[in-house]
Formats: sequence, structure tokens, C-alpha cells
Amino acid sequence: QVQLVESGGGLVQAGGSLRLTCAASGRSFSWWRMAWFRQAPGKEREFVGTISSSDITYYTDSVKGRFTISRDNAKNTVYLQMDSLKAEDTALYYCAGDTGRGTYDYWGQGTQVTVSS
Repeated sequence: QVQLVESGGGLVQAGGSLRLTCAASGRSFSWWRMAWFRQAPGKEREFVGTISSSDITYYTDSVKGRFTISRDNAKNTVYLQMDSLKAEDTALYYCAGDTGRGTYDYWGQGTQVTVSS
């Protein structure tokens, strides 16, 4: 059974930083492609970035240079380091995992990030 649990969200002032954590259960985590998504109130869910099993990362343009995704396979954990936060980064952040099916088949429950301007 695969479970993803996010943590680390909270309230931060614009220009500040937060680090989100996604803890995964399940076998073969090191082979999974992991991603972060977010959803702001009244908006559709948005892709934030992804990290492959070989640590290749890709980000949406709006967060490039500010957000960094990393993973620790020994801890079955993926991180989202968010710096220079803006009010428009306010959203519910989700991690998602692709366990080899070519789609994000597992999702966490989300953690709220609120950036005050």
C-alpha cells in the first residue's frame, strides 16, 4: 500500500522560505518519479515541478530559480524548498508519485501554504 504524507506548510511573509516534506511508504521508492502540484482557491490544480529517479528536475516557469525539489531515497522522502515566496504561491500543495505506470497514481492529502504580502 502506497501512502504519501505532506508536511511543512504554514503561514510565511512574502520573501520568506518554507520547506515542504513528502514522506512515502511503499517499496522501490527510489524508482518512483515524484512531483509537486498546488491548487489555489478557485483555480485548477497546477504542476509545480518534478524529480526523476535519477534526480533530474523540472519546474514550471513561475517557480524556476525560487523552488528546489530534492529527494532522500534512504528516507523515502521528497522535499520542496521554496524561497522568495510570493503571495501568488499561496495554495494547497500536494505531492504525487508515479510508481512506474507513467502517471501520477498516488497523491498525498496536501499541506497549506499561505504567503502574506
